[in-house]
Amino acid sequence: MIEIALYQPDIPQNTGTILRTAACLGTPVHIIEPAGFRWSLASFRRAGMDYIEHVNLTRHNCYEDFMTATQQKRVVLATTKSATSYFDFSFKENDIILFGRESAGVPQSVHDNHPAQVTIKMQHKTRSLNIAVSAAMISAEAIRQVNLTS
Repeated sequence: MIEIALYQPDIPQNTGTILRTAACLGTPVHIIEPAGFRWSLASFRRAGMDYIEHVNLTRHNCYEDFMTATQQKRVVLATTKSATSYFDFSFKENDIILFGRESAGVPQSVHDNHPAQVTIKMQHKTRSLNIAVSAAMISAEAIRQVNLTS
């Protein structure tokens, strides 16, 4: 199964939306702390509704803990700095798609640690999509690919 990881998410509503999407798709989610908001179900209530209790959610105290816990899996970084479209990338079963902070992405050291990288090609003059939209698009394509090869 494809998994989603959020690196130090900034906005609880986006995190809630991603958790809701993951619950519906059956996609496990990793949260890499520290988050930019106080962690509480109330923070997610509006976007995540009652779906949050159906998510396979793992919280990691830091990036290093996440890497230790997931060392047997390939981490695919979603980044605007990649030249590889997520449509052109070959996802594998058990890949974890890592999304950076809404405000800053991931630090260069994290970026450099993950050679598998994908992007959503966008029109010139545009910077980025909402992270919840990006997570839904990329994870849906990854799931589609994995299901074709299973």
